Amino acid sequence: MGAITLDKVTKAFGTMAVIPGVDLEIADGEFVVFVGPSGCGKSTLLRLIAGLEDVTSGAIRIDGSDATRVAPARRRLAMVFQSYALYPHMSVYNNIAFPLKMAGQDKATIRRKVEGAARILNLTDYLERRPGQLSGGQRQRVAIGRAIVREPAAFLFDEPLSNLDAALRVNMRLEISELHQSLKTTMIYVTHDQVEAMTMADKIVVLNAGRIEQVGSPLELYNRPANVFVAGFIGSPKMNLLEGAAAERHGAATIGIRPEHLEVSTGAGGEWSGVVGVVEHLGSDTFLHVQVEGLGPVTARVGGELDIRHGSRVWLTPPPERLHRFGADGQAIRQAA
Repeated sequence: MGAITLDKVTKAFGTMAVIPGVDLEIADGEFVVFVGPSGCGKSTLLRLIAGLEDVTSGAIRIDGSDATRVAPARRRLAMVFQSYALYPHMSVYNNIAFPLKMAGQDKATIRRKVEGAARILNLTDYLERRPGQLSGGQRQRVAIGRAIVREPAAFLFDEPLSNLDAALRVNMRLEISELHQSLKTTMIYVTHDQVEAMTMADKIVVLNAGRIEQVGSPLELYNRPANVFVAGFIGSPKMNLLEGAAAERHGAATIGIRPEHLEVSTGAGGEWSGVVGVVEHLGSDTFLHVQVEGLGPVTARVGGELDIRHGSRVWLTPPPERLHRFGADGQAIRQAA
């Protein structure tokens, strides 16, 4: 069981509060992603859960038991770090087995658990190799294997893919998601990459300056951002956020429209007119960066076959049902039920 509760958890370094107060419920078996910009407190929050940092105030409960002052080794949590932290002189087998040997488990149990983890992670053929003979993705799988054999209540991942190249990141993303489906164990995953968050999470926790801005499923955050910060952070390319007369027409301080929701026309007619600057061709999609008169830069997403070039004039229309409205306080303005 791996239910985790944070109750008014704070963390301060001297007089500087980096986590001013967090309440959060993580259900057993959930894949939860902490996401936010650099310095938002996501890694600090993970380290508080792991016990690697002391809580200033508040409580952390694991399966209902107070773990706030419990030593990290006794929290039944396994952490996978950004660096692989493997022993270069040991074989893959011995790297995975190391925590079990330290716990004094017998050789038969160790072999059964190591071989089981190796099968799950497709490392069976590499057990006699050393880390220096492995690719980056394989080394990360060894680090995950070392966590699996501990049979933890929850896995904690601290930006585990940031040292990998783009192709390996995609593969490892899929492998970790498959691992979660296989093990059904609680996983908390920290990343600054909102694409990782959107593709992996059951539930996303968006952090900003140590505070939780919104918690919800990927589609909830995408379709109903709680405020301007979440609207601008979730989505790639990010939502267009516009102020001034365009927003006032819709009774808001700021309006938002996602690039893929804009209707684009190359003939006369549309709410906004502008000149195309940079055109990014990605094959199936094309991103148009349009300088719109009176509004400034607006990004539109169109099909990859549409022939629009630098300097072309286009007309953009935001469908009213796709507009997001935000008040002067940055919070979403919801339609009355």
